[in-house]
Amino acid sequence: MGETPKKTLGLETSEPAVTPPPTDVEKAIEKKPVNPETTRKREIPQGLWTKCPGCSEMIFDRELEENLNVCGHCNHHFPVSAWTRINSLTEPGSFLEIDESMTSVDTLEFTGTAAYAEKLEKHRDKTGLKDAVITGSGNMGEHKVALGVMDFGFLGGSMGSVVGEKITRVIEMATENNLPAIIISSSGGARMYEGMFSLMQLAKTSAAIAFHGRKGLPYISVLTHPTTAGVMASYASLGDIIISEPKAMIGFAGPRVIKDTTQSELPEGFQTAEFLMERGLIDSIVNRTGMKKQLTEYLDYLCLNIKNKVKAEA
Repeated sequence: MGETPKKTLGLETSEPAVTPPPTDVEKAIEKKPVNPETTRKREIPQGLWTKCPGCSEMIFDRELEENLNVCGHCNHHFPVSAWTRINSLTEPGSFLEIDESMTSVDTLEFTGTAAYAEKLEKHRDKTGLKDAVITGSGNMGEHKVALGVMDFGFLGGSMGSVVGEKITRVIEMATENNLPAIIISSSGGARMYEGMFSLMQLAKTSAAIAFHGRKGLPYISVLTHPTTAGVMASYASLGDIIISEPKAMIGFAGPRVIKDTTQSELPEGFQTAEFLMERGLIDSIVNRTGMKKQLTEYLDYLCLNIKNKVKAEA
């Protein structure tokens, strides 16, 4: 018998034959393109949730609305319409609007990327307002007040002839009827489309407030984000009490303009409500959810002289 061939441990003297797979057989696993319509990723329905820009939390829209558009996690104040503010401050059914049919006209026939008349029509359709302010009277607690509320959604809350005239008229109405006046501002400033006619409103509104004050009647100015330029340079800064919502941007010129003019670095938090309160330029910072309560307490104190005056005249 011949000798059995020796095998080296772990090694073969020859490799086993491997039969290659037939070329006409498809691969067992084949990657297919993902169809977005069949993906299992859950999409968040539009109109149900809002992402807070302050803390990135997702907030249920109904919960946000019930909290007056204030984030319950970080207290970020979302923009709200003028009517939302009015309804949150006055007693139900008590607000009576005045000068509601007053509308702006394109006196200068201003043209640019779009005509002023076209912009007015667009924002009337968008907001349902005639212009950037709603004025009237209503009850706040036991106090009847003259109230003006600006809406930033209408051309950035800019002050043109109509805004200035309506603010002046509501102040004059308060003066004539011995009422306290409250103006809630939200504006980018004077309306450039009306040129000098817009700038004239600064003096007119300021004069009405001065006459109101000479009669010993209170005027409270409420600043919201943002309140700047011509509005801040006139009636917004003339309140007997000036209060603001948290973190509202308040100032005259923009930070870039100030920095380029002064050639210096601006302090941290420049032009915020908190920065101005530390320096005595505003009196109080009040959350929107507590605004009605706080304003009513101020009115309880400020209106004592009105009650005494009415009793004396009687």
